[in-house]
Amino acid sequence: MPKIKTRKGIAKRIRVTSTGKLVRSSSWKSHLLEHKSKKRKRKYEDKQPVDKADRKAVRRALGI
Repeated sequence: MPKIKTRKGIAKRIRVTSTGKLVRSSSWKSHLLEHKSKKRKRKYEDKQPVDKADRKAVRRALGI
């Protein structure tokens, strides 16, 4: 049986914590920032967990 290749696009965006959780960066932090408040932009810096509905597909894409 051949090895499963890692989906590199997902691998660059999602990381696995030491406890096995999948975390991703928030969206809305790349451009058009001048009208967004400082508080709002700070909140976008936090890491978000991957949604439960997507975990199985993401793990498979990462080759876990």
